[in-house]
Amino acid sequence: MLINGHPASSINAADRGLAYGDGIYRTLEVMNGQPLLWRWQWQRLAADCASLLLPCPDEALLLAEIQAVAANLERAVVKIVLTRGVGQRGYAIPAACSPTRIVSAAPWAGYPAERAAQGICVRWCETRLAIQPRLAGIKHLNRLENVLARSEWHDPAIAEGLLLDMDGTVVEGTMSNLFMVQDGELLTPLLDRCGVSGAMRASIIDTATMLGIAVRETRLTPAQLLAADEAFVCNSLAGIWPLRQLDGHRWPVGALSARLQQLAR
Repeated sequence: MLINGHPASSINAADRGLAYGDGIYRTLEVMNGQPLLWRWQWQRLAADCASLLLPCPDEALLLAEIQAVAANLERAVVKIVLTRGVGQRGYAIPAACSPTRIVSAAPWAGYPAERAAQGICVRWCETRLAIQPRLAGIKHLNRLENVLARSEWHDPAIAEGLLLDMDGTVVEGTMSNLFMVQDGELLTPLLDRCGVSGAMRASIIDTATMLGIAVRETRLTPAQLLAADEAFVCNSLAGIWPLRQLDGHRWPVGALSARLQQLAR
């Protein structure tokens, strides 16, 4: 683990990331020292920093630190955490701040291969996402909604839970973004009010557009999802998991889902 470029394992207890969740993070797969989906990971990280008025580190510096922490791992999971650093008491953003940058790596643990090949069972979560456009799309450090939603089930047969906002609109999974296919069109929830805009989501949108597949970000209802021809969830570590079953409803592992699995990396 590197903290501000130096080997360390602890931060100041007065860090605003700990006190207020004042920061962002990204989680990515690294193979042989090379971060996958880096184009989209960097785009999202830089955008999130700008949204929170958080100084963004140099891209080359981050890449060097990623390679350093993953140097002894053929396949690794790397996490980047950026906070506003130590500041005075109170919510006001300090006039001068010294951000904290944490880059850590862990060996790749992976997921069961059948989730990608055969699809997964999912459930609706009772926890609803608050509507807050100011934070929409940002992968910020305040993830308590996801923590509470994921605590709702312990059945290992259920791989993911789907989250609605306070208006009952489908937003995402607890750790993933959601797509559905209807009449050849790829639809994904519009993330202008809440939710996290993931790097894999961005990669899929760009890949589908390049292939000439119609893509639309829009509000989706549970009924629309259940009526979809096929559906899948995605994130940067899991890739694409087709949806197989939700509340007794079943989907096939669709052709477009399978095609994107091979291309969106």
